[in-house]
Amino acid sequence: MPGRIQEWDHTVRAGEQGHGASGASGAAKADDWAADLHALWCAAVEVLDVTALADRLYRVLRDQPGVVTVVGARWNGDRIRYVRYLSAGDAAPSIADPTDRESTDPAPGPAPGASGGGTPNGRPVLRAYDPARDTTADPRTLGVLRAAGAATALECGFALDTGDRATLTVGLSPGVDADATLPARLVQVCEVLVASNRRILEEHRHERRQVSDAFLAEASLQMDSNLDVQETLGRVARLAVPALAEGCMIHLSGPGDRLVPSASAHVAAVEQAWIADTARHDPWLADLLGVVRRRRDGVVLGGQELAGGPFGVGARGAGRSVGAVSVSPLRARGRVLGTITFLYRRDDGTVDVRLLDDLADRAALAIDTSTLYEQRRSHVQSLQRHLLPQALPEVDGLRLSASYEVSDGMLDVGGDFYDAVVTADGVALIIGDVCGRGAEAAALTGLARHTLRTLLEDGADPGSALSRLNRSLIREGTSRFVTAAVAVLRRGPAGYVASVAGAGHPYPLVRRSNGTVEEVHVAGMLLGVTPSVTYAAVDVALGPGDGLVLFTDGLTEARNAEGAFFEGFLADAVARSGEGDPGASAARLTAEAKRFRTSGADDTAVLTARVEEGA
Repeated sequence: MPGRIQEWDHTVRAGEQGHGASGASGAAKADDWAADLHALWCAAVEVLDVTALADRLYRVLRDQPGVVTVVGARWNGDRIRYVRYLSAGDAAPSIADPTDRESTDPAPGPAPGASGGGTPNGRPVLRAYDPARDTTADPRTLGVLRAAGAATALECGFALDTGDRATLTVGLSPGVDADATLPARLVQVCEVLVASNRRILEEHRHERRQVSDAFLAEASLQMDSNLDVQETLGRVARLAVPALAEGCMIHLSGPGDRLVPSASAHVAAVEQAWIADTARHDPWLADLLGVVRRRRDGVVLGGQELAGGPFGVGARGAGRSVGAVSVSPLRARGRVLGTITFLYRRDDGTVDVRLLDDLADRAALAIDTSTLYEQRRSHVQSLQRHLLPQALPEVDGLRLSASYEVSDGMLDVGGDFYDAVVTADGVALIIGDVCGRGAEAAALTGLARHTLRTLLEDGADPGSALSRLNRSLIREGTSRFVTAAVAVLRRGPAGYVASVAGAGHPYPLVRRSNGTVEEVHVAGMLLGVTPSVTYAAVDVALGPGDGLVLFTDGLTEARNAEGAFFEGFLADAVARSGEGDPGASAARLTAEAKRFRTSGADDTAVLTARVEEGA
């Protein structure tokens, strides 16, 4: 039989050029074959799966002289996927064993030998054998050949993909001397299949890359759109389920280098409790995560690799539906933050490790950014609190309240400040704003607040206190300016009298007991700009139920979606804030401004004093 193969190989070129000396008949056959092959190529560039070519290509080969049947077999690794054939008289190709058609657990069959996968360079390989005597071919293929009465089989083996191989076999009737061109034509048909499958695989890979890239882009947008750590973790889990997997668990490094479950999700609502409990308590999973977080890349486990854990065959409860588990380390900026775990229903080899590692890297960066933001924000808030009084003093006949709102997204200490200082005959209220943010602003904030506090405790009037602070700032040589307002409240004939002075600061407001609101006009130059400046105070009488409201420009400059400033609504808001507990009036005012604001973010400080009834 090898001699016949060699003979065919030597005569292929001559047959392709003219089919020997058959004259017009040979030329007609060549023309028919060229037309059939061209039609097959045209079909091959359109199909989405090479099996869709079966009817056409099997018919083309079956119609060759002496061919009684055409058999195609396909393997995935060592497992046969199907055997399809077309014999003389058949209208369409059939499956040799219908139970093997794309089954989830195909019957095992011997994989083709050297010819089954083609040569190392991917070229198809031919071999000829006697179906009655051969024991190396696939039993189903041999069964079809024998049933069709084939005396000789010509098999061409080729690779369709990594681990995916196929054979295409033609059976020849007894006593028929096969056309010398048949081996070349069989190879040509197989090459069409290989080229078509290569195109299909590349298109599928391109589509998957597009889907993956689109998913990763959307995931990045979703994860980067929020700087809250828990919200970021939740978004990562919700994005992955069910887009990538049936379940997701995220663990972050905690105290003592321990991995702490931080988020989980499952496509089935009834499994939410199970996956959360597994993430929290399962020792097998904990050991796996401990190993993976020390790796550079993730791992994918399936089948027996899941034995002994909460997943896979033999696991109790919901885990039995898990066919594969992937774990990727979360790394960002040179640090290991934790791990991300995905659960898959089937272990079908389709887990995209590149996509998972890319998603893990993006998730880690988003989580790390959120964590660093929270840490920085916490530090800023802590420092800000140290620049403000720990508590307001209690003053007979007055109710004081204060509120400080740090603007969203700000990661530097602001310059807003306030204080309340008990004096010999009343209380002094201080509010101010240092231009800018950061360390220098914080230093000036401390200087301004403590200078005014010391001066007022020593009995200085508001105007004098502001003048002396101005000179101190000039001596410091700072490039920043400061605005401030000071009010000293002393007992009067019917309540209190407020002596108020301002230095470039928003005018304080007085809310009368009947709900009307008045401005206290205290104009004055900014502090720290010109040395020879004096500040004059204005006296305002405050009766029972009246209140004084001091605030920074973060309140007035809050802007809504229509572009309107809160300053235009401030009088009404002050009137409403005076209703109810006077100790919460400042908080009510800042809360209303926060609800109003869609832009114009800035720190906001509010300090109020209300004269009690009977004072």
